[in-house]
Amino acid sequence: MEHDRHFTVEEANALLSRVGPVLKRLRDAKEELTDKESHAVLADAGPTNGGGPEGRQVGEAFVEVQRLLRTLNDAGIVIRDVDRGLIDFPSLLEGEEVYLCWELGEDEVTHWHGLESGYGGRKPLE
Repeated sequence: MEHDRHFTVEEANALLSRVGPVLKRLRDAKEELTDKESHAVLADAGPTNGGGPEGRQVGEAFVEVQRLLRTLNDAGIVIRDVDRGLIDFPSLLEGEEVYLCWELGEDEVTHWHGLESGYGGRKPLE
């Protein structure tokens, strides 16, 4: 087994109301971290004063991204694509380790895929 923690469909669905907002905050923090305008100002101001507000924005966003990634990882959730809000819940299906696949905007977990097949190999649970 690749994962120590496995979720049932019911457990995964029960977490969605908490995981969804975390993914949205993670996406927002990532956008601040990768904001080109802030990075340009920071690069210009860095040699003299550390970047001021832009430097603080990038630093705070970095800390927030790390914290949110750790929160999801510690819960046993696998983050696939921050921008799409795509995550996997390790699970067991008929004795085989698989991923329950969920993306922001979906009402519940309705698909799964093998460990190696990825999103393209998604199959309906029923």
